[in-house]
Amino acid sequence: MDSLRHVLWIGGAPGSGKTTVATRLMRRHGLRWYGADTTTWAHRDRALQSGHAGAHRWEAMTPEERWVTATPNEMLELSLHAERGPMVVDDLRALPTSPLVVAEGTTLPSYAISSGLADRTRAVWLLPTPEFQRARLAERGLPPGPTQLYLLLGETIAREAAEHDVPTLGVDGSQGPDEIVAAVEERFADALADGPCAGSVAERQALLREANESIAAQIRAYYGRPWATGGPEATVRDLLCECGERRCTATVSLAIGALGMEPVLAPTHASRG
Repeated sequence: MDSLRHVLWIGGAPGSGKTTVATRLMRRHGLRWYGADTTTWAHRDRALQSGHAGAHRWEAMTPEERWVTATPNEMLELSLHAERGPMVVDDLRALPTSPLVVAEGTTLPSYAISSGLADRTRAVWLLPTPEFQRARLAERGLPPGPTQLYLLLGETIAREAAEHDVPTLGVDGSQGPDEIVAAVEERFADALADGPCAGSVAERQALLREANESIAAQIRAYYGRPWATGGPEATVRDLLCECGERRCTATVSLAIGALGMEPVLAPTHASRG
């Protein structure tokens, strides 16, 4: 257990608010953020290199075959949900042990808790009701194929959490983001008190930049696929404000190509370094 004791685990279904919770805790307490989504293409490359048949099949499919003609169960199989769990563990083992890491994503493996890899007091899975998850996915304007996959992922992750006796937090829309963050923060209170956490503004700013660079790397890796069209530099994403203020929750819509030497700052914020 001690080998990954520096990790706070936030798993759960797509649309449950994992990223919001994790990044707010990161900013507030000076943590390193690991977002499993940002490793999607690196993990797919690992599966390809190992000769995984499903990974090779997915790369060869057309968008219509992936998201229209494939059944939800086929989409789930080709998403490498199960295969990516051990890769996530490998990634977390490779990270520095200071400051604490807050790891979030649908591919965080539930078996990490039952096997003792993760400390139960440092893990929680956010499980939305089907109605809440559908509403969140509709807000994103997702087409039917990804929506069906994400709903099935929600069912799968809830089942895995029950099988491995994972601590969970239900999400049904009755609580706002601040309340959910507070509930998770309370669960992790002892771990956060023990630390280590980044204390200085400069350290927190460096962690924010690291997070933004991981998002940019994900976008560039996507456009590096042989079947991708367009380019990453003009792609706009919401990046984290790098002011370093603990209570900052601002994001900045920015083209990936504009992520340079200057800090990413919300219009009314200033660097405190």
